[in-house]
Amino acid sequence: MTPTPPVGRLHVLTDFHFQQRWSHAELARQAAAGGAETVQFRHKTGTTRDRLAGLLPTVAACRAAGVPCLVDDHLDLALAAGAAGVHLGALDLPVADARAVLDGRGGGLIGATATTAEAARAAEAAGASYVGFGPVFPTGSKANPASVKGLDGLARAAAAVRIPVIAIAGVTPERVGPCLDAGAWGVAVMTAVTTAPDVEAAAARFREAVERWQ
Repeated sequence: MTPTPPVGRLHVLTDFHFQQRWSHAELARQAAAGGAETVQFRHKTGTTRDRLAGLLPTVAACRAAGVPCLVDDHLDLALAAGAAGVHLGALDLPVADARAVLDGRGGGLIGATATTAEAARAAEAAGASYVGFGPVFPTGSKANPASVKGLDGLARAAAAVRIPVIAIAGVTPERVGPCLDAGAWGVAVMTAVTTAPDVEAAAARFREAVERWQ
């Protein structure tokens, strides 16, 4: 694993479920060109070898762009591909176990999904680098999403931890400012960028919203 980099404010998740125009690597390249500071490789189907085949060029594209690449769910793939870290959901490898593995190999980023302030605190205590909190707004990207938490829920989670909180689900450029006002460090988006007619331009709109807030 590479040394732990900073957690960016704009995270873009790659996708090959809602769109098949672009590979994960090309999505990563375009998103980074538009201002994404972190890319998360998200591929929920196929074999381990299928995922690795898509991940390797994605890590290379991120490295060329100077942004960290995180792997959704799979620490083994992150290690094999030399990614910057992993993002873990509630049913994935526990954060504490992933932290023990990464710290034994020089460190790395660990994101943890949380839907409550209590879960965010637990993730921080277990060694997470940041928390992905949501769904903040309604989303169509998951078949069975948790109940919408809103800006109030986001604010409670952000106040509960010292590590960065990244707001996810239903985030639009217009909602970036309110999320950051609520205490989020940044935002994570997927289809709002990956299914846009112009991926780079869509990422740039989110980046501009972050910069306006700053």
